[in-house]
Amino acid sequence: MRAMSRVQIGQAIVAVLVAVFFMSVTDANAETRITYKSAKSTSSYFQMAVQIAEAMKSGTGGDIIVTVEESQGSVQNVKEVAHRSGNYVFTTPPVLVKLAASGKNMFKDANPNYQKIRSLFVIPSLTMHLVVRKDSGIQTFEGLAGKKFLIGKGSFGAREAAKYVKLFGLEGKIDLVDVELNSAVPALKNRQIVGFATAGSYPAPNVLEAAAGTPINILSMSDEQVAMTKRTKLVIPAGTYSGVDQDVTTTSLPVGTYTTTAMNEAIAYQLTKTFWEQKAGMGKTSPWWKAVVFENIVTLGAKLHPGAAKYYTEAGVTIPENLQ
Repeated sequence: MRAMSRVQIGQAIVAVLVAVFFMSVTDANAETRITYKSAKSTSSYFQMAVQIAEAMKSGTGGDIIVTVEESQGSVQNVKEVAHRSGNYVFTTPPVLVKLAASGKNMFKDANPNYQKIRSLFVIPSLTMHLVVRKDSGIQTFEGLAGKKFLIGKGSFGAREAAKYVKLFGLEGKIDLVDVELNSAVPALKNRQIVGFATAGSYPAPNVLEAAAGTPINILSMSDEQVAMTKRTKLVIPAGTYSGVDQDVTTTSLPVGTYTTTAMNEAIAYQLTKTFWEQKAGMGKTSPWWKAVVFENIVTLGAKLHPGAAKYYTEAGVTIPENLQ
């Protein structure tokens, strides 16, 4: 075999450099794919996830593509941290992130990956709705005694409603129906139940659906009852739902969006920045985004991802000590 001439060697080197250059350009322009683990497809949180996915694509010119995955609940979202890698993003109440980090309750496996969870941004809080038919005349929790009331099955709302029944001294006095929540609206319409409990950011799609077909009332809590639940007080404004013409005092639970240290700083920065820049636009079509403000990040409960921290610093947001 003949040795290559200097000219041939030079041409070969140029060809390699050109190839490397174009590969670099391709990599730089390649889209970033994110897996976003959300909630059940019938929930308001799944709708939010879809909105976030669309906002990310629009806000980054297609550089970030978010694939939304349905979930059976927040606990599953956290547990999947144990075997997910790369650009995994998920939503959950901060209290579950804290439990996972401490290896308590449903996270007794104490997987070391739980320590790698990092915060990105907040999303609308879980808001308890206790809905009844208006023609039932029920105005208080005591009025549910002897009635069929659907609380759902396996969800935060179901657990929270069952807890309230005990706290308010109604255990054994209400006929609790623990079937899937997607049965609630037709069951209410057909008078199979007097009402149902659901947790979702207001305005909640299933409550809107119920109000559109059946006159409803939403039970309001006293300050004493809110204190008993150890949740955050929230007021649903009058007029949020058709026929509900008075403010409703209820409880809420903060919800955050998280990732892990496996995500690089640049991607976490772009995700966080794009979310906040697109939030106002999302709020024009979905009112639940209007309640999300920078001050809410204090509730996140886990250290900020360095990329997210970089954005908040640039935006002039004071980062609470518990997130540093």
